[in-house]
Amino acid sequence: MNISSYKKYISAETMMGPNSVRILAELFDRHPLQAAADDPILDLGCGTGLTSLVIAKETGAKVYANDLWVSAEENRKRFARWGIGEQVIPVCEDANHFHFDKKKFYALVSIDSYHYFAGYEGFFQEKILPFMKDGGVVLIGIPGLKDEYTDRAEELLSDWLGEDACMFKSQTRWKELIGSHDRIESVKTWEMDCFSKAWSEWFATNNEFACGDRKYFETIIRPYTCFVGISVKLKRAL
Repeated sequence: MNISSYKKYISAETMMGPNSVRILAELFDRHPLQAAADDPILDLGCGTGLTSLVIAKETGAKVYANDLWVSAEENRKRFARWGIGEQVIPVCEDANHFHFDKKKFYALVSIDSYHYFAGYEGFFQEKILPFMKDGGVVLIGIPGLKDEYTDRAEELLSDWLGEDACMFKSQTRWKELIGSHDRIESVKTWEMDCFSKAWSEWFATNNEFACGDRKYFETIIRPYTCFVGISVKLKRAL
Protein backbone atom coordinates (compact mmCIF):
# COMPACT_ATOMS: atom_id res chain seq x y z
CA MET A 1 0.00 0.00 0.00
CA ASN A 2 1.33 3.42 -0.99
CA ILE A 3 0.78 5.81 1.92
CA SER A 4 1.83 8.81 -0.17
CA SER A 5 -1.42 8.42 -2.13
CA TYR A 6 -3.27 9.64 0.97
CA LYS A 7 -0.88 12.39 2.04
CA LYS A 8 -3.35 15.19 1.30
CA TYR A 9 -5.93 13.63 3.65
CA ILE A 10 -3.57 13.14 6.59
CA SER A 11 -3.68 16.34 8.61
CA ALA A 12 -4.17 17.84 12.05
CA GLU A 13 -7.88 17.90 11.25
CA THR A 14 -8.18 14.18 10.51
CA MET A 15 -5.58 12.63 12.84
CA MET A 16 -6.60 11.73 16.38
CA GLY A 17 -3.38 10.00 17.46
CA PRO A 18 -0.38 8.22 15.93
CA ASN A 19 -0.85 8.07 12.17
CA SER A 20 -3.72 5.63 11.63
CA VAL A 21 -2.94 5.30 7.91
CA ARG A 22 0.58 4.15 8.76
CA ILE A 23 -0.81 1.49 11.12
CA LEU A 24 -3.44 0.40 8.59
CA ALA A 25 -0.82 0.13 5.86
CA GLU A 26 1.21 -2.36 7.88
CA LEU A 27 -1.89 -4.48 8.50
CA PHE A 28 -2.77 -4.46 4.81
CA ASP A 29 0.78 -5.19 3.70
CA ARG A 30 0.99 -8.14 6.06
CA HIS A 31 -2.57 -9.42 5.59
CA PRO A 32 -4.05 -8.09 2.32
CA LEU A 33 -7.85 -8.04 2.16
CA GLN A 34 -9.32 -9.79 -0.87
CA ALA A 35 -12.70 -8.09 -0.77
CA ALA A 36 -15.31 -7.85 -3.50
CA ALA A 37 -17.62 -4.88 -3.99
CA ASP A 38 -20.43 -6.78 -2.23
CA ASP A 39 -18.26 -7.76 0.76
CA PRO A 40 -19.05 -5.07 3.36
CA ILE A 41 -16.30 -4.02 5.74
CA LEU A 42 -16.78 -2.50 9.20
CA ASP A 43 -14.29 0.19 10.21
CA LEU A 44 -14.74 0.03 13.98
CA GLY A 45 -13.72 3.23 15.76
CA CYS A 46 -13.09 5.14 12.53
CA GLY A 47 -12.70 8.58 14.14
CA THR A 48 -12.82 11.19 11.40
CA GLY A 49 -13.07 8.48 8.75
CA LEU A 50 -9.48 8.67 7.53
CA THR A 51 -9.07 4.91 7.75
CA SER A 52 -12.48 4.40 6.15
CA LEU A 53 -11.32 6.39 3.12
CA VAL A 54 -8.21 4.23 2.77
CA ILE A 55 -10.12 0.96 3.23
CA ALA A 56 -12.63 2.01 0.57
CA LYS A 57 -9.94 3.04 -1.91
CA GLU A 58 -7.73 0.00 -1.32
CA THR A 59 -10.46 -2.66 -1.41
CA GLY A 60 -13.28 -1.22 -3.53
CA ALA A 61 -15.76 -2.60 -0.97
CA LYS A 62 -18.60 -0.82 0.78
CA VAL A 63 -17.38 0.44 4.15
CA TYR A 64 -19.43 1.06 7.29
CA ALA A 65 -17.55 3.79 9.17
CA ASN A 66 -18.52 3.45 12.81
CA ASP A 67 -17.50 5.78 15.62
CA LEU A 68 -19.04 6.69 18.96
CA TRP A 69 -17.16 9.98 19.45
CA VAL A 70 -17.42 11.58 16.01
CA SER A 71 -20.97 12.04 14.77
CA ALA A 72 -22.24 10.24 11.68
CA GLU A 73 -23.40 13.56 10.25
CA GLU A 74 -19.95 15.11 10.61
CA ASN A 75 -18.37 12.14 8.86
CA ARG A 76 -21.08 12.11 6.18
CA LYS A 77 -20.16 15.66 5.20
CA ARG A 78 -16.48 14.79 5.15
CA PHE A 79 -17.05 11.69 3.01
CA ALA A 80 -19.06 13.77 0.55
CA ARG A 81 -16.18 16.26 0.26
CA TRP A 82 -13.79 13.37 -0.33
CA GLY A 83 -16.01 11.94 -3.07
CA ILE A 84 -16.71 8.64 -1.27
CA GLY A 85 -20.21 9.38 -0.03
CA GLU A 86 -21.75 6.56 -2.06
CA GLN A 87 -19.23 3.95 -0.90
CA VAL A 88 -18.74 4.76 2.79
CA ILE A 89 -21.68 4.76 5.19
CA PRO A 90 -21.21 6.69 8.46
CA VAL A 91 -22.61 4.97 11.56
CA CYS A 92 -22.72 5.82 15.27
CA GLU A 93 -23.12 2.55 17.19
CA ASP A 94 -21.83 1.31 20.55
CA ALA A 95 -19.64 -1.74 19.97
CA ASN A 96 -21.41 -3.42 22.89
CA HIS A 97 -24.83 -3.01 21.27
CA PHE A 98 -24.59 -3.36 17.50
CA HIS A 99 -27.83 -3.42 15.50
CA PHE A 100 -26.34 -4.84 12.30
CA ASP A 101 -27.61 -8.04 10.71
CA LYS A 102 -25.83 -11.18 11.86
CA LYS A 103 -22.96 -12.35 9.64
CA LYS A 104 -23.07 -9.05 7.74
CA PHE A 105 -19.37 -8.22 7.42
CA TYR A 106 -16.65 -9.92 5.43
CA ALA A 107 -14.00 -7.95 7.30
CA LEU A 108 -13.64 -5.78 10.38
CA VAL A 109 -10.80 -3.29 10.71
CA SER A 110 -10.10 -1.37 13.91
CA ILE A 111 -7.24 1.11 14.25
CA ASP A 112 -6.29 2.69 17.58
CA SER A 113 -9.71 2.10 19.14
CA TYR A 114 -10.33 -1.57 20.02
CA HIS A 115 -8.50 -1.28 23.36
CA TYR A 116 -11.04 1.28 24.60
CA PHE A 117 -13.93 -1.17 24.77
CA ALA A 118 -12.74 -4.74 24.17
CA GLY A 119 -10.29 -5.51 26.93
CA TYR A 120 -12.21 -8.23 28.73
CA GLU A 121 -12.83 -11.94 28.36
CA GLY A 122 -15.60 -12.88 25.96
CA PHE A 123 -15.97 -9.55 24.16
CA PHE A 124 -14.78 -10.83 20.79
CA GLN A 125 -16.92 -13.97 20.85
CA GLU A 126 -20.04 -12.19 22.10
CA LYS A 127 -19.88 -8.74 20.51
CA ILE A 128 -17.87 -9.14 17.30
CA LEU A 129 -18.05 -12.73 16.07
CA PRO A 130 -21.85 -12.84 15.53
CA PHE A 131 -21.60 -10.06 12.93
CA MET A 132 -18.77 -11.64 10.92
CA LYS A 133 -19.29 -13.80 7.84
CA ASP A 134 -17.84 -17.30 7.67
CA GLY A 135 -14.36 -17.05 6.17
CA GLY A 136 -14.12 -13.43 7.26
CA VAL A 137 -11.12 -11.49 8.52
CA VAL A 138 -10.52 -9.17 11.48
CA LEU A 139 -7.52 -6.80 11.45
CA ILE A 140 -6.70 -4.71 14.52
CA GLY A 141 -3.87 -2.28 15.24
CA ILE A 142 -3.75 -0.78 18.74
CA PRO A 143 -1.31 0.65 21.27
CA GLY A 144 -0.19 -1.85 23.86
CA LEU A 145 2.52 -2.93 26.25
CA LYS A 146 5.70 -4.67 25.20
CA ASP A 147 5.53 -8.32 26.23
CA GLU A 148 8.17 -8.00 28.93
CA TYR A 149 6.00 -5.51 30.80
CA THR A 150 2.83 -7.63 30.86
CA ASP A 151 0.51 -6.76 33.78
CA ARG A 152 2.49 -3.64 34.72
CA ALA A 153 0.43 -1.10 32.76
CA GLU A 154 -0.78 0.94 35.73
CA GLU A 155 2.65 1.01 37.32
CA LEU A 156 4.44 2.10 34.14
CA LEU A 157 1.90 4.24 32.27
CA SER A 158 -0.23 5.97 34.89
CA ASP A 159 1.73 9.26 34.82
CA TRP A 160 0.88 9.52 31.12
CA LEU A 161 -2.56 7.87 30.93
CA GLY A 162 -3.96 7.95 34.45
CA GLU A 163 -6.86 5.51 34.87
CA ASP A 164 -6.73 4.64 31.15
CA ALA A 165 -3.40 2.84 31.65
CA CYS A 166 -5.25 -0.43 32.22
CA MET A 167 -6.36 -0.42 28.56
CA PHE A 168 -2.81 -1.14 27.39
CA LYS A 169 -2.06 -4.87 27.17
CA SER A 170 0.65 -7.01 25.62
CA GLN A 171 0.26 -8.91 22.36
CA THR A 172 0.24 -12.15 24.37
CA ARG A 173 -2.62 -10.89 26.52
CA TRP A 174 -4.61 -9.68 23.50
CA LYS A 175 -4.31 -13.11 21.92
CA GLU A 176 -5.72 -14.61 25.11
CA LEU A 177 -8.59 -12.11 25.09
CA ILE A 178 -9.53 -12.89 21.49
CA GLY A 179 -9.60 -16.51 22.67
CA SER A 180 -10.78 -19.56 20.80
CA HIS A 181 -14.07 -20.52 19.18
CA ASP A 182 -15.37 -23.14 16.78
CA ARG A 183 -15.60 -20.45 14.08
CA ILE A 184 -12.05 -19.14 14.53
CA GLU A 185 -9.36 -20.65 12.31
CA SER A 186 -6.38 -18.64 13.55
CA VAL A 187 -5.34 -15.70 15.73
CA LYS A 188 -2.01 -14.00 15.13
CA THR A 189 -0.51 -11.13 17.10
CA TRP A 190 2.75 -9.24 16.69
CA GLU A 191 4.60 -6.10 17.72
CA MET A 192 4.16 -3.75 14.77
CA ASP A 193 7.06 -2.14 12.90
CA CYS A 194 5.44 1.25 12.27
CA PHE A 195 5.71 2.53 15.86
CA SER A 196 8.31 5.28 15.43
CA LYS A 197 6.99 6.63 12.12
CA ALA A 198 3.37 6.70 13.24
CA TRP A 199 4.27 8.59 16.42
CA SER A 200 6.57 11.07 14.64
CA GLU A 201 3.82 11.86 12.13
CA TRP A 202 1.43 12.51 15.00
CA PHE A 203 3.89 14.83 16.74
CA ALA A 204 4.36 16.76 13.48
CA THR A 205 0.75 18.01 13.71
CA ASN A 206 1.64 20.01 16.83
CA ASN A 207 -1.93 19.99 18.11
CA GLU A 208 -2.42 20.18 21.86
CA PHE A 209 -2.91 16.43 22.31
CA ALA A 210 0.19 15.60 20.29
CA CYS A 211 2.18 18.08 22.37
CA GLY A 212 0.87 16.45 25.53
CA ASP A 213 1.97 13.01 24.34
CA ARG A 214 5.37 14.29 23.23
CA LYS A 215 6.31 15.11 26.84
CA TYR A 216 6.10 11.40 27.74
CA PHE A 217 7.55 9.84 24.60
CA GLU A 218 11.13 9.27 25.71
CA THR A 219 10.37 8.42 29.35
CA ILE A 220 7.25 6.23 29.02
CA ILE A 221 5.88 5.71 25.51
CA ARG A 222 9.04 4.55 23.72
CA PRO A 223 10.49 2.36 26.52
CA TYR A 224 7.35 0.47 27.50
CA THR A 225 4.76 0.58 24.73
CA CYS A 226 4.33 -0.66 21.18
CA PHE A 227 1.60 -1.12 18.60
CA VAL A 228 0.01 -4.55 18.73
CA GLY A 229 -1.15 -6.04 15.44
CA ILE A 230 -3.92 -8.65 15.54
CA SER A 231 -5.16 -10.80 12.68
CA VAL A 232 -8.11 -13.14 13.11
CA LYS A 233 -9.12 -15.52 10.34
CA LEU A 234 -12.54 -17.20 10.52
CA LYS A 235 -13.33 -20.64 9.18
CA ARG A 236 -15.33 -21.01 6.01
CA ALA A 237 -18.73 -22.64 6.23
CA LEU A 238 -18.76 -26.41 5.73
